Amino acid sequence: MDRQEIEDLIARVALRDRAAFEQLYDRVSAKLFGVCLRVLNKRAAAEDAMQDTFVKIWNNADRYNSNGLSPMTWLITIARNTAIDRLRARKKGHQNLDSPGFELVAPGPTPEQSAVNASEAAKLAGCLDTLEADRGQAIRGAYLDGETYADLAVRFNVPLNTMRTWLRRGLIALRECMSL
Repeated sequence: MDRQEIEDLIARVALRDRAAFEQLYDRVSAKLFGVCLRVLNKRAAAEDAMQDTFVKIWNNADRYNSNGLSPMTWLITIARNTAIDRLRARKKGHQNLDSPGFELVAPGPTPEQSAVNASEAAKLAGCLDTLEADRGQAIRGAYLDGETYADLAVRFNVPLNTMRTWLRRGLIALRECMSL
């Protein structure tokens, strides 16, 4: 997805175009979810933060100003700040005012699940390390840090289609490595 397309969708969302909002969600939600998940480390909390993020995008799309910065930077900033706000509230023991006293704490992973998760994470890190250094950094940037393909292409000084190829081939190599 290119920058202009995202900017056009944001402009249409500012006009309360629901179809544009759905298209924007379809195109950027995976990256924004990755940002929320990286901050919060819990899938359910990240999903809640994502919902809040898109409410903020809907309510504040008219504030987006195309000033030369990537529209993904604006969207990622909203997602990251929303996730950080939720993390701070969680650390303070903030209670949800909409349903005081009705919060249920989801149980964390069992010791067995924690061991399996740690093993999988170590295996993934090992597989990432088998890739060429720049390919591994690009995959980490795209899928863990929420950077856009275009931003990565600029950072690594390669054409956009080359970056897409790096990421696609890198993911294929990771899948093969993880299946061993």
